[in-house]
Amino acid sequence: MTIDGLISLRSNAGPKQTADRLKAELQASGLTLFAQIDHAAGAAGAGLALRPTEVFVFGNAKGGTPLMQAAQTIGIDLPLKALVWQDEAGDCWLSYNDPAWLAERHGIAEATRQVTANMSTLLGTLAKAATSGEA
Repeated sequence: MTIDGLISLRSNAGPKQTADRLKAELQASGLTLFAQIDHAAGAAGAGLALRPTEVFVFGNAKGGTPLMQAAQTIGIDLPLKALVWQDEAGDCWLSYNDPAWLAERHGIAEATRQVTANMSTLLGTLAKAATSGEA
């Protein structure tokens, strides 16, 4: 599965444990968790079935503001998001948008290269910890 700008890592744990790990990693890194959206619970409330699918919306002003200073339109893609989901085979995944791809989308890749590199490193570390249990 290849989707432009989307990075997906297979987890060695199920959706609940992966989501719990991600939440703990976000907290430990000092990022603000703005929202946690359980799409499967929403679907169940509407009488529909959906495999575990949960979105985490997180970030901090120090990281996101320089991107918005370069192009306010990137605010549509911020704060950052991560998706913990289970595929039809029962495998759990953690997916997130590549910050460099977001910057490219808004025409600010060159001007924000260092900021997006830092964000990419942080997201990669968080994703690895959440999917493997290793910090």
